[in-house]
Amino acid sequence: MRYDPILAAIRFGTGLGPRFSPPASAADLLQELIGPDRMAAAFPLPPYDQSIAQHGQFVAATRGRRKETDPTRRKAFMAEQKRLRRVAQGVYRAGLRHNLARAVEADYGFRERLARFWADHFTVGKRTPILTEAISCYADEAIRPNLAGDFATLLKSAVTHVAMLLYLQQAYSAGPNSPVIKKRPDRGLNENLAREVLELHTLGVEAGYSQTDVRQLAELFTGLSYQAGEGFRFRGPFVEPGAETVLGRSYEGGLADIHAALDDLARHPATARHLARKLAVHFVDDRPDPALVDHVAAAYSASDGDLTATYSALLDHPAAWTPERRKVRQPFDFIAAALRALDMPGAQVAALPTRKTNGRLLGPMALMGQPWERPDGPDGLPEEAAAWVTPQGMAARIQWAMHAPQVLMDGLPDPRTFVVSALGGTASADLAFAAGAAATRAEGIGLVLASPEFQRR
Repeated sequence: MRYDPILAAIRFGTGLGPRFSPPASAADLLQELIGPDRMAAAFPLPPYDQSIAQHGQFVAATRGRRKETDPTRRKAFMAEQKRLRRVAQGVYRAGLRHNLARAVEADYGFRERLARFWADHFTVGKRTPILTEAISCYADEAIRPNLAGDFATLLKSAVTHVAMLLYLQQAYSAGPNSPVIKKRPDRGLNENLAREVLELHTLGVEAGYSQTDVRQLAELFTGLSYQAGEGFRFRGPFVEPGAETVLGRSYEGGLADIHAALDDLARHPATARHLARKLAVHFVDDRPDPALVDHVAAAYSASDGDLTATYSALLDHPAAWTPERRKVRQPFDFIAAALRALDMPGAQVAALPTRKTNGRLLGPMALMGQPWERPDGPDGLPEEAAAWVTPQGMAARIQWAMHAPQVLMDGLPDPRTFVVSALGGTASADLAFAAGAAATRAEGIGLVLASPEFQRR
């Protein structure tokens, strides 16, 4: 292995910055995962339960508006709906700002990169009013505390979270022979969660499971639900009676056996392979070296799904340190790395007003192809470079690079020093010359941020 501190900061962290030294070793990157989550504490988000309570209030206001005949009271319910939507939109914007602030202020940013990776792996998107705006809170609650433990714990935390149950329409899935079907024949079995758990979260699409496995797992998942305004609830009357067989193993209905099935899926060799390849693709190369994937998968299996051991294997393989930067930074990563290189304080990022958040963060990210917390589907964001290097996406990146820094910052650094702090000496001579020769600081900074050297990791 030929470890490179500059490459480590760019490929595995949130980028270089004038206040931060690059990680001296792979152990430094792993050390960032140990101990308290300082960045989440420094830039906190409200608990998901708070949004659940507000969702309950929203549901009550919606029902009141529909039933109310008095115009004055009807307007009062509508005003309450609007107020709750404004509160939720504030949480949504804070989710982006605070996640960017964490990326800017982290020692190296490996924890932040992993948090975004796993939040995308366990994708949750737009579905339910009020709670749709709290996806960052879901990630803070289900993903971040479990980044360095075993995958089975992370899997159970994400899959059974209210946000996931609502997104994949699991909350009212009922077994075809369950007691609730006798009273509510309009209810039915929903296979969304079971299919995505097998196809996306664990085994992978090529693992050889059958439609019968999907249906049996869906029947096992019946009962996973929630109560508006209260949160997670396991509903016994929704459960399909009898045992379910998934990949040759039998499970009785109930929450304990749901957890047991998820434990077994986490230990499956196909899961090791699927996760190893996803990590290698995300961090290293769209077409990773098979030896790298084999090495990471072997570490996962040998450690019984220990994630820190899995990351360590990723970091200690020579293929992870190829000098050529083949991955394109996704829009969130690009903006985070730019703000870090510009030395914009995280507190300032977190405190950006609504107008700048909308105009310089949310809007540009959408134009770049990554609407914040609005994935196209449960398979999350694309990894291949071609998905990000599009005419519209690149135009939006260049536009942001040339104009956003001077709007977000009180003052811009000298481009001649910025090209070094942003790229650590890896900039081409042509880029260094162009940055120094630019007519204005804004143009020089923009040239660096829009360059292929900065866009790739």
